[in-house]
Amino acid sequence: MFSVYVLCSLSTGRHYVGQSEDLARRLFEHQHDLARYTRGKGPWELVYSEEFSTRAEAMNRERFLKSGQGREWLKLHINGRARPPEAD
Repeated sequence: MFSVYVLCSLSTGRHYVGQSEDLARRLFEHQHDLARYTRGKGPWELVYSEEFSTRAEAMNRERFLKSGQGREWLKLHINGRARPPEAD
């Protein structure tokens, strides 16, 4: 299974969207400054995740969540006020 996930930095309040085949390993890398983009910006909290059967599906969803419409959906969803739209 492939996961798409959203992290929130507890120090800056910023979000990070990523995808991985091994979510536990990837979270460990983010928490221990082993991931380049998130290094020095943590600690990180997992605020959202979805699972997909193929990497292509996960990458499409990640791309959507990084888009303007996806970021707006995340703002609403993280606050529990919306259902997920279908990615193209």
